[in-house]
Amino acid sequence: MIKRAFDILASTTALLLLLPLFLLLALAVALSSPGGAFFRQVRVGKEGRNFSLLKFRTMRPGSEAKGQITVGGRDPRITGIGYVLRKSKLDELPQLLNVLLGDMSIVGPRPEVPKYVALYSAEQREVLSVRPGITSLASIAYINENEVLGRSSDPERTYIEEVMPAKLALDLEYVKEKGLFRDFKIILGTLRRLLTA
Repeated sequence: MIKRAFDILASTTALLLLLPLFLLLALAVALSSPGGAFFRQVRVGKEGRNFSLLKFRTMRPGSEAKGQITVGGRDPRITGIGYVLRKSKLDELPQLLNVLLGDMSIVGPRPEVPKYVALYSAEQREVLSVRPGITSLASIAYINENEVLGRSSDPERTYIEEVMPAKLALDLEYVKEKGLFRDFKIILGTLRRLLTA
């Protein structure tokens, strides 16, 4: 209950303070290439319920049909402004609306697409017992995930066999030891990591 109240207060405050930036980025994305400002994708949320995750669009229309794994700067599907938004994580800004709607939390395991959730073990599915978040321990540890995958000869296999299990281990650690004080530490850790990435 306290966590949800914090999420509502934090997301509302952030949206109000960042509204000029939000509108500017939406306009820049919409004008930079065809396809509109926003990208919606089905992700798996709390208790395995699907929801529509919002992001600023960073890829060209039809890109998702060519695979869901992206590989950093050398992925030709990513637009010029999209690369900047991904690097700065500003593409995640619209997820504050997901938080306000109750689909997500500020802090929690990052929501995954159904294709990869279907590969979770019974233990790994414990991450679905809480609302997914905009940031997490795994988000901090793998802030440059796209660059890591970009160095692989088979990015999807690397993601499924190495990256995803490592991220889920951190998410399970969070689920077992979650709390508001821990959330504050993760938020501060995220801001610190963004400034030094």
